Amino acid sequence: MGDASAGALKRVSVIATVLNERESVGALIDSLRDQTRPPDEIVIVDGGSSDGTREALELRSIEGDLPLVVLSRPGANISVGRNIAIDAAAGPIIASTDAGVRLEPTWLEALVAPIAGARAGAGNEAGAGEARVSAGFFVADPRGPFETALGAATLPSVDEIDPSRFLPSSRSIAFLKTDWRRAGGYPEWLDYCEDLVFDFRLLGTAGGAAFAPKAVAHFRPRPSLNAFWKQYFRYARGDGKADLWRARHIVRYVTYLVATPTLLALAIADHPAWSLGLLAALAAMLRRPVARLRERWVPLEPLEKALALLWLPIIRVTGDLAKMAGYPVGVIWRLRERPPAWRAEGAAMGRWLR
Repeated sequence: MGDASAGALKRVSVIATVLNERESVGALIDSLRDQTRPPDEIVIVDGGSSDGTREALELRSIEGDLPLVVLSRPGANISVGRNIAIDAAAGPIIASTDAGVRLEPTWLEALVAPIAGARAGAGNEAGAGEARVSAGFFVADPRGPFETALGAATLPSVDEIDPSRFLPSSRSIAFLKTDWRRAGGYPEWLDYCEDLVFDFRLLGTAGGAAFAPKAVAHFRPRPSLNAFWKQYFRYARGDGKADLWRARHIVRYVTYLVATPTLLALAIADHPAWSLGLLAALAAMLRRPVARLRERWVPLEPLEKALALLWLPIIRVTGDLAKMAGYPVGVIWRLRERPPAWRAEGAAMGRWLR
């Protein structure tokens, strides 16, 4: 590796940030306590919680059943918080996760296997001990038909993943602290989509990532349509700030603002058959989410399954409209604030943007 001795590389620091996560942070801490490969250290940065999150974490730290360090940094955004946590971490291997997450007992063991050198059965799909970045997986942990539908609409199944192009989420990723430093850390000027910008720079520095599909983090989808709208508005605003996925956003505007009104006008003015184009587009948009939903709705009652199916088109359209609203807000911010030209600074984006 060249970053530390083989023995030292086995030391792993788990980091996370929290803000008003009093109800969910206990599940994260309990799942870290139950790991088959226990973390050597856990560093959590609280961004100024007002609901007792920091106090609950400090109590767990005092109890001493985990090597837990809690740092309070009111006002820190998620990028600043992660950078503070990583900088404070003692381990040369960093494993990142998020509040609101419940980790599989084998999560850390599988996640660090490609870096730490564990062999068969640890979930490494890209050659044990050869990687400097390990990309774990994440799945929905829903309650009820709406959240089940939301997970199916927004989260891919593992068999849909192309490991060579997979961009890790910071709720389930491991990397060397030295590569975090070389990549410039998380972009502190960016409040959403910050992990994507960090991914591009980190993967360019480290030469890619090993995919660890057995390193699974469960997280609960947003519980309401309003909360989902806010989430996707902020994601798209982050895209605009960072100048990400420009072509995808253009296609979305053309679809909703040009193609859809044109087909509706033709259906009204010319012939109803033009509406079949809209139905075909809706069917194509829902094909994969419906397939996922049928795999994931087993715990639901028959009426709940019907409700989940009805939610799918509403969720898809709501997510698209939220992105259309958020993206120009981010673009305006970028033009006004002129953030760092992170692409020009050497991020090797290559195959991940194809």
